[in-house]
Amino acid sequence: MKITHLPAEKSLNADPKPEELSALLEPLKAHERILQLKEIYRSRLVASSSFGLQASAMLHLISKHAPEIPIIFVDTGYCFPETYQFAHSFIEDWKLDIRVFNPAITAARQKALYGNLWEQGEEGNKKYALLNKVEPMNRALSEIGGDVWLSGLRRSQSSTRVERAFAEKQKATMKVYPILDWADAQLEAYYKEHDLPRHPLEEQGFLTMGDWHSTRKPNAGETAEDTRFGGTKYECGLHQESGQIDYQI
Repeated sequence: MKITHLPAEKSLNADPKPEELSALLEPLKAHERILQLKEIYRSRLVASSSFGLQASAMLHLISKHAPEIPIIFVDTGYCFPETYQFAHSFIEDWKLDIRVFNPAITAARQKALYGNLWEQGEEGNKKYALLNKVEPMNRALSEIGGDVWLSGLRRSQSSTRVERAFAEKQKATMKVYPILDWADAQLEAYYKEHDLPRHPLEEQGFLTMGDWHSTRKPNAGETAEDTRFGGTKYECGLHQESGQIDYQI
């Protein structure tokens, strides 16, 4: 394997710049990237999963090569029932350290105070993302003590991800994408090779997965991006800077 073994004292204190880390990871295979990141960052590593359509691949890689890494599931309270069932199967059956974090304000309280934020245009969606995605994720990173975040983003998922590097800094957090360069065909081959479980809504025609109120099945000729947030955006807010001064993402 193409793993660069750093001296222990350097591994513990290593803090490469995003461009240096990207250059180190780019020639490696996905599982080698995870092993290299373990070598460098050790207990600083965390991962996240939304238990979406393609979640099984990253969860499988982690289970085989870094099962000790905490995996954060931000439960907004608005997931599809099938997503909760899918997530529960991993929690029950896979030997992973999955930790569930909920928004500080419940869905019922949010509705009473603010109405349906997802129906209130750009500003409503920003507030929704802050309350239901960003705040619990920031709290999770703080409580766990992680500042290097593994995510299953891929360039082929959307136009907003095409130019991403393997590593990038989001405020105080280093974000790393081990399967960033996987095309859809490579992902599908990995699923078949390892007989991985699929999200129940995939067979119903969904191309991507998010909260029930902002994700729908595509009409003829539509892409995954068209089916999120009424086609106005693709990102839920976690992979953009929060704008909150005291947050680490």
